[in-house]
Amino acid sequence: MNKDIESLEPKILWQHFSNLNAVPRGSKKEERVIQFMVDFGNSLQLETVVDAVGNVIIKKPATEGMEHKKTVVLQSHLDMVHQKNSDTEFDFDTEGIKMFVDGDWVKAKGTTLGADNGIGVAAIMSVLASKNIKHPAIEALFTIDEETGMTGAMGLQAGYLDGEILLNLDTEEDDEIDIGCAGGIDITAKDTYNEVTTPVNSIGFSVTVSGLNGGHSGMDIHKGLGNANKIMNRLLFETQDFIRISQINGGSLRNAIPRESFATIAVLKSQKETFLKTIAKISEAIKDELKTVDPHLTILVAETSIPNKVMTTISQAALLKSIYAAHNGVYRMSPDIKDLVEASNNIARVIVNNEEIIIQCLTRSSVESSKMDLANMLRATFELSGYQVTLSGSYPGWKPNVNSPILGVLTETYQKLFNSKPKVVACHAGLECGILGTNYPDMDMISFGPTIEGAHSPDERANIKSVQKFWNYLITILENIPSKA
Repeated sequence: MNKDIESLEPKILWQHFSNLNAVPRGSKKEERVIQFMVDFGNSLQLETVVDAVGNVIIKKPATEGMEHKKTVVLQSHLDMVHQKNSDTEFDFDTEGIKMFVDGDWVKAKGTTLGADNGIGVAAIMSVLASKNIKHPAIEALFTIDEETGMTGAMGLQAGYLDGEILLNLDTEEDDEIDIGCAGGIDITAKDTYNEVTTPVNSIGFSVTVSGLNGGHSGMDIHKGLGNANKIMNRLLFETQDFIRISQINGGSLRNAIPRESFATIAVLKSQKETFLKTIAKISEAIKDELKTVDPHLTILVAETSIPNKVMTTISQAALLKSIYAAHNGVYRMSPDIKDLVEASNNIARVIVNNEEIIIQCLTRSSVESSKMDLANMLRATFELSGYQVTLSGSYPGWKPNVNSPILGVLTETYQKLFNSKPKVVACHAGLECGILGTNYPDMDMISFGPTIEGAHSPDERANIKSVQKFWNYLITILENIPSKA
């Protein structure tokens, strides 16, 4: 265990977070963390079950004098986003997260921290392990695969939970209470192309886009951050008369704004100077546009080995036009909730290699009709270029309920503890509440959490004082849960 992390307050929470972060837990690779949670529940001699899809449920009876209170479901997801800097050597499948304290923050060395949603998981573990925290009957629900499809929440069947209130511990601003969220859908465009021999008298060039902030494709989409895939496409589009594309590898996960993109191209020797002048000009323009939000953007063009094969000019033109036309970023702001992004899209992944093209997007919206409107726009854009497009992994949003009884409890508790009013909001991220509500429609749900910045990127960090605030808030809420009807 990291001694610096172990010394932070509340010690019980940071200890569980450190133990959790020692276990590899990437989305769709949760076998070890599932067993970790089962072992944890069994070590406390609490009722522990794993459902058909891998969600872990641990139940703890009410403390003495709290038996008359409503049963509470405490819910967080076990998986984390795996992102690392290109110069960081780290194997997410075998290594635990390397954490350190930097002033008021906990960070990881060159990788995502896993505070999303590991702090929530650790808080629930702390409640389950505690012997002096007053609480009603607790049903701890640890879902899997939240980050890449929410299949854990989707697979949870009715009958596992009896709770009347669900506290989702998966938001990232400690002065906010979330009562709604966006739904999402995956858009994947694929095509094949014929490679041809690289024209004679060509020079090989590598083009690298890096240094972008990246971030959460829901919570950060409104910030106007640079998207490495769109930037790379713009560079190649502006120079398409001088280049032939061999390979492109951009972005990583659907729910992360892409920070890096890499391309290998061929340029005729006779057009080298024109190509370099053109790409330098557009690079400076892009850097100037993004200097406020992405001041560390780097665009590097360097000579490299000549690729043996390149795309045909027809396939290349179709690729560049389709990505240029595809919407990225905020699509519509909510007319009903101030400053809420209603619909957006993230062009998350672009792969061109070995005569295959793959383009992956994640479209989000708090309104189902606008989600499908944007998804169909993207489908039409790619189909016009002859691509095969699939829509998959659709999940519903969580409709805000301003009359939620538990909202009143959280608002009143916050005001008493912190002498200020919390912000009651809906968020553009995908929370599991909307999905869980399909099988538990009568459950009163709400979401809150500590301040976490840079989620889904290697810049992710958790605020130490905020975690303390969140912990005090959580245990006070549990003491003030309403009585059963």
